[in-house]
Amino acid sequence: MDSFWDLFKPEELVRYGGLALVLIIILVENGIFFGFFLPGDSLLFTAGLLCYLDVLNVDLAWLVVGISASATAGYYAGYYFGFKTGEALYKKEDSLFFKKKYIYTAEIFYKKYGGMALIMGRFLPIVRTFAPILAGVVKVDHKTFFVYNITGAILWPAVVVTAGYYVGSVFPNALNYLNYIVIGFIVVTAIPIINNYRAQAKEKKAGSMEK
Repeated sequence: MDSFWDLFKPEELVRYGGLALVLIIILVENGIFFGFFLPGDSLLFTAGLLCYLDVLNVDLAWLVVGISASATAGYYAGYYFGFKTGEALYKKEDSLFFKKKYIYTAEIFYKKYGGMALIMGRFLPIVRTFAPILAGVVKVDHKTFFVYNITGAILWPAVVVTAGYYVGSVFPNALNYLNYIVIGFIVVTAIPIINNYRAQAKEKKAGSMEK
């Protein structure tokens, strides 16, 4: 890699570390709180695209299975971290790799959608990282968590990786426009997060007006 910023470039990550690095990043980004800044959706899409172009030398089915396994393990890591730390996480001071606002964002999303947040959150940055941690904090039943975890871990790569593979098959020159595609992913997935922030700001404003 030429620079630190290559960590945020899905194509560079796939070319540099192959499948192994993809799986490690997915594990960390899916539940270990300091991994929230790593690429998730864009990395999966890029992996699917490069899989079709034979840059990533792995069968599509095995790619999806491997990512599902890493995503499942990441959620369990987040769940048990939240389970052990509990309410202490809300008292933790902000740092470079941790912001309490991320926990509150996941909390709003979780309160709105319940257990389904663990599935839907897979498709949203930040929520994807902190939803399993929050599930551990509120001590979601293990069996319930297992069902939502497995379901989301299968659906997420099945949709996003396959989309990248399909785009590669339809548009052979898609790699030339990958940067624009990645930017599009960031914009689209950021919309629900922005809405959550707005909802949180409105609640705070309403609360201050009542006082």
